[in-house]
Amino acid sequence: MNYKLKPWSTVNGQAKLFIFSKKNMLIGEISKRTGLSRDTIRFYEKKGLIEVSRSDSEWNNYKNYNDQNLNRLILIKKAKGFGFTLKEINELLELYEFNAAGCSALLSKVNKKIEEIDEKIRKLQDIKEMIRDNVSDASNNCQSISENENCPGI
Repeated sequence: MNYKLKPWSTVNGQAKLFIFSKKNMLIGEISKRTGLSRDTIRFYEKKGLIEVSRSDSEWNNYKNYNDQNLNRLILIKKAKGFGFTLKEINELLELYEFNAAGCSALLSKVNKKIEEIDEKIRKLQDIKEMIRDNVSDASNNCQSISENENCPGI
């Protein structure tokens, strides 16, 4: 399928990601375009992150995905890659929905996420140091124990 991916653009001072295609898509096509599995797309739909219309055809009840769905799914995927939770992503999508996703609002959310990641890193470093200390203690204690006995450390 031919479609154009334009990088983040600014429209009326708002950052936007635009992808233009020529028609509605079925789940298989939008899955290929986004790199998301069909189950993941259905999950995001159930969580209310995307809204999908049903086909008007008399002989099937297929869901039709449009450019807006494609754009939202790409934004969701990118935000997930940055470590945002679905709740946080929903908040980001609401900002875009209400045309309130200005640079300051987005930078604030991103900086908050960076602070959360830094805190997680600090906690993981503390755990790593604690494990190192326990391994060192266990190693010292194991020198006086035979191979047939359980290690008293860790």
